[in-house]
Amino acid sequence: MLLNLVKISIPTATAFFLALFLTPLATHFFYKYKMWKKHSRNDSVSSLDFQRIHNEADELNTPRPGGLIVWVSVLLTTLIFYLFSIFFSSATTEKMNFLSRNQTLIPFFTLLLGSLIGLWDDLIQIYGTSAIAQDDKTWRKWKAFLVGLVSLAIGLWFFYKLGLTGIHLPFDGELYLGILIIPLFILVALATFSGGVIDGLDGLSGGVLASIFGAYSIIAFANNQIDLAAFCGVITGVLLAFLWFNIPPARFYMGETGIMGLTITLATLAFLTDSVLILPVVALPLVISSGSVILQMLSKKFRDGKKIFKLAPIHHHFEAIGWSPYKVTMRFWVLSVIFAILGVILAIISR
Repeated sequence: MLLNLVKISIPTATAFFLALFLTPLATHFFYKYKMWKKHSRNDSVSSLDFQRIHNEADELNTPRPGGLIVWVSVLLTTLIFYLFSIFFSSATTEKMNFLSRNQTLIPFFTLLLGSLIGLWDDLIQIYGTSAIAQDDKTWRKWKAFLVGLVSLAIGLWFFYKLGLTGIHLPFDGELYLGILIIPLFILVALATFSGGVIDGLDGLSGGVLASIFGAYSIIAFANNQIDLAAFCGVITGVLLAFLWFNIPPARFYMGETGIMGLTITLATLAFLTDSVLILPVVALPLVISSGSVILQMLSKKFRDGKKIFKLAPIHHHFEAIGWSPYKVTMRFWVLSVIFAILGVILAIISR
C-alpha cells in the first residue's frame, strides 16, 4: 500500500514542479511569437449580452495554445520515469515506471494524439486567414469528425485488443454490449469533448479538470490500477501547475491543444476504470456546460428563437446576469470538487 502511494505521489509532484519550471519558458515563447487569435469572437457573435461581457482586448492579446504546457509536461514526466527504469534498472525504478501496455499506453497516446490535433486547430486560429480561422460551423463539424475518428480507433483497440465487451452498472453488475462497446465509446468521447466549452473563463477549465482527473486517480487506485492512478495523478499535478499561472488574469488560455486531448483522455479513463456511468457525476460541470449549449440550441430551434439562458455555455449566462468572472470560476471550482468526491464515493461503494 505504502509503495503504491509513493508510486502515485512522486510522479505527481515531479509533474507539478516540472510544469512550474517549464511554464515561464513557454510563456516567453508564446508572447515572443504572438500566439494569440487574430479574430475576435465579437466578429461572429451578434449577441449584445456577449459583447457586453466579452473582453476583446484580452482575447486578442493572450496566447491561445497554453495546453502545450499540459501535455508536454505529462510527456516529459512519463519519459523520465520510463527512461530511469531502463538506464538505471532496479526494482525501485521499475516499480516507479507507470507506462504499461494494459493500463496507461492507450490514455497516454490518446492524450498526445488529441492534443496534436488540438494544436493544429489552435495554429489555424492563430495564423490562418480563411473562414476556418474564425472557428466557423463547418470547421467545428470537422473537429467533431476527427474526434470521432480517433475514438473509433480507441474503441476498436478496447474491443479487439483488450477484450472490453461491457460496462459496469452501479449496484447491479455488468451490462454486456459486445461490439456495441465501440459506438458507445465514440458517443462518450464526443460528449466529453463537447464539455470543452467550459474553457471560457480564466482558470475555469484548469480547476475543473484538475478535480476530475484527481478523482479518477483515486478511482483507479481503489481498482488497484496503480499505473493508471499514477498517470491520472501526473495530469492532475500538471493541471495544478497550469492553474498557478492561469488564475485571473490568465497568462494564457488552454486552447484546443489542451481541451481536446484532455477530454478524449477522460473518456478513455472512464472505460479503463469501468466507471462509464459514474463519469457524468465526476464531470458534472462539463455536463452542465455542454448541456446548456444543447438546450439553448434546441430551444431556439423549436421555440421560435426563444432562449433559456441569456448566453450559453452557462458560465457566460451567469456573467450576463451580473456575476463577476471570479465568482463564476470559484463557484464552478467548488461544484467540481463536490461532485468529484461524490463520484469517487459512488464508484467505490457501487462495486
